[in-house]
Amino acid sequence: MEFEVSYSLENEQQFWDELEEIVSANCKTHELIDNTLRAYLSFTTNYKEEYLQSEYAIARCSYKLLESAVFTAHQDYVRRQIIYALLQKEDITATLHLIAAFLLFDGRQHEETFEMMSSEGSFSRLLELIQAKQDGDTALHRMLLELLYEMSRIQRLRTQDLILIEDDFIIYLLQVIEGLSDDVNDPYHYPVIRVLLVLNEQYMVSAHDPGPSQTHRPLPNKVIKVLCESGSVYKTFGENIILVLNRESETSLQLLILKLLYLLFTTSATYEYFYTNDLHVLVDVMIRNLLDLPLTSSPLRHTYLRVLYPLLAHTQLRNPECHYKREELLKLLYMMTSSSGVGMMHFGGVDETTKRLVGRCIQVPWLRDTEDQQERELSKNFLAIGINAKAGESSLSVMEVASHKEKPGVQTPSRGRDEGKIAATKEAGIVTSDSIDHGVGNGVSLSNERDENGLGDMKSPFEVEGEA
Repeated sequence: MEFEVSYSLENEQQFWDELEEIVSANCKTHELIDNTLRAYLSFTTNYKEEYLQSEYAIARCSYKLLESAVFTAHQDYVRRQIIYALLQKEDITATLHLIAAFLLFDGRQHEETFEMMSSEGSFSRLLELIQAKQDGDTALHRMLLELLYEMSRIQRLRTQDLILIEDDFIIYLLQVIEGLSDDVNDPYHYPVIRVLLVLNEQYMVSAHDPGPSQTHRPLPNKVIKVLCESGSVYKTFGENIILVLNRESETSLQLLILKLLYLLFTTSATYEYFYTNDLHVLVDVMIRNLLDLPLTSSPLRHTYLRVLYPLLAHTQLRNPECHYKREELLKLLYMMTSSSGVGMMHFGGVDETTKRLVGRCIQVPWLRDTEDQQERELSKNFLAIGINAKAGESSLSVMEVASHKEKPGVQTPSRGRDEGKIAATKEAGIVTSDSIDHGVGNGVSLSNERDENGLGDMKSPFEVEGEA
């Protein structure tokens, strides 16, 4: 049975009624399922310009199929057929948009969809489409970016897929961000940033945990490679990842940002990638976030501390004219290792990894420029627990940073609602999320608010280009 039916619709309700009838067909064989899927794609493609202009309408259309009897009874077969439709060299924009939307909404509920996409070779197709459609339908382009991100963050990509990423693809994504630098709320910003972050993570995992099939030397990290060679041209990306870290409440995305920051601050060619103003903002964000993490978030706290050391030791913050928040940093480190008083009330018992990482941070020379009471107390703490205050950066840190993951969608816990803890940190004289210094540097401001859905409609705090 072929669906060679012409429709004459008079209004939007008729469109939805006809679509409901198509997906409600009784399909007991693969042939009938194929016919229904062809009818679904043909009908929605033909009327997309009239009735499927909004994101809501596209989502509603996708869920008509996702909630249909044919999908419920034959999920794997329907998914695979939709993936095959994506892989076909069919470049009708409307059809691709509907296919990408279905796979994205299905995959967010069922990770096996993204796993099936990977096994069927969808990664290379998405790379091709993203570059080919860059000057076309902006809604489709954003959907393809989101699909690539979601597919890449829930699983390890195959080596043969990572090999396909060319420098030009990374450069193109960075150029998109630069081209939108005057409008951080442009819908492209967030998906493009997230694709770059997840690709960086994939390179890190590939380099430090090679799979059984990886027999050659580790692949070069194309994200870091491009920033090493041309970072001065792509400063907006750096500004925006600090912005996202300030606002983001999803743990997995915070980790993606911290992993990139770690590599940037431990790679000599990118030590000074960021403007000094932006580093000041980053220090504020890290102080606040470390204070805000509850006791149960030790792994995330460890990752923040692993990034904090090279941030303070390697970037331009090491220069006397760029030192920033020295007293607040020392108070924070003191609190994190104190076994009594405010520190004990705020952080509770201190685990050995935290002690070791804090011990590394206090080695930063400019934090130790003057011997004050607080520094003497820190040194006493570390002598008491037997930690070598002259130990260098651990060779295992990069592996620890690369391997730390969290399931997508998990929100980072916050102790911000615990007024007693906030009062304790204020008593200790440390800036908290309620009292971060606004107007850092030359007009750069930092919002306290976090956006659980990403960049949202909030105004960019990066309103001034260049250093202070």
